[in-house]
Amino acid sequence: MPEFPLFAAFGRLPNPVRGAILAITASAFFAGMIGCIRTLADDLPPLEIVFFRNLFSFAFMVPWLALHGLSVLRTSHHKLYLGRSTIGFVSMCLWFTGVAYLPLNESTALSFTAPLFASVGAVIFLGEVIRLRRWTATIIGFLGTMIILRPGFADLTWAQGVILASAVTSGINAIMVKQLTRTETANAIVTYMTLYALPFSLVAAALVWVTPPVHTWPLILLLGFFATMGHLCLTRAFFCMDASSVTALDFSRLPFVAVIAWLVFSETPDIWTWIGAAVIVSATVYITHREAVIARAQSRTTPTAPIAIAASSERATIATTGMSNPKPPPKPDTRAADD
Repeated sequence: MPEFPLFAAFGRLPNPVRGAILAITASAFFAGMIGCIRTLADDLPPLEIVFFRNLFSFAFMVPWLALHGLSVLRTSHHKLYLGRSTIGFVSMCLWFTGVAYLPLNESTALSFTAPLFASVGAVIFLGEVIRLRRWTATIIGFLGTMIILRPGFADLTWAQGVILASAVTSGINAIMVKQLTRTETANAIVTYMTLYALPFSLVAAALVWVTPPVHTWPLILLLGFFATMGHLCLTRAFFCMDASSVTALDFSRLPFVAVIAWLVFSETPDIWTWIGAAVIVSATVYITHREAVIARAQSRTTPTAPIAIAASSERATIATTGMSNPKPPPKPDTRAADD
């Protein structure tokens, strides 16, 4: 099977750079999803939008299931999948509700508190070592968010509170996804999310059901597509980078949302939004640069013993296919454990 030059070049990039590209691409898809949510909220309740998001996200994964068979969903982590899907469903309900009632720039900026919760959780639950410079960059990115919210943050509204609550659950969700990436494929993680969340969202939607007008169906399909592609890119980013690094790069979503808000909803960002966005982008670029420098330094100091070569091969396999071997081999001539 021929290999596309662009994909080959992407595969040769250092893991942190590859993860950053995937995370920023996910942010672009999520920005498109946010635009769909805001538009659909004029005709449909937020909980019903959550249902359609899960329904059509699963529909977009059906071709993958048809091609590879149900065996690709074989797992021993159903409890973790169920927990992740429950948290994800709650986060979606909170997030979709907040987006429906707040300006896009404001709701997006408030959601950027999630990396702080995820970074703390990554240290507590995953044992990740977060360096001082990454902590500093994450906090600077959060300060950029505060610059954007400067005019009205003191008077917290219920919609802003809902977005902040969704940020907490989103941070928890990121930690659970990172745990799953140690043994599960990206496609399986996304598919199980929709499978488990779909019954919950159907019950919630039934309580507020409104028959969707004909003109909303193309946008509903687009919502499912953006959500699926965004989560596939985001999950693959977790294979390449620490959870705290991936969630910190979520700050890059703001410029995409600002463009959509301006073009579609005539929401013109003020000067403070642009200043805050500049601070946020600077922080994300710095995080990516530092992780790439550290990865290159580690590769230069890594011994070339057979077991080290096997470990390098394993990491490359994880980054490109989403498959890992969770059990460390007893002999150097077998694959090394997933790090």
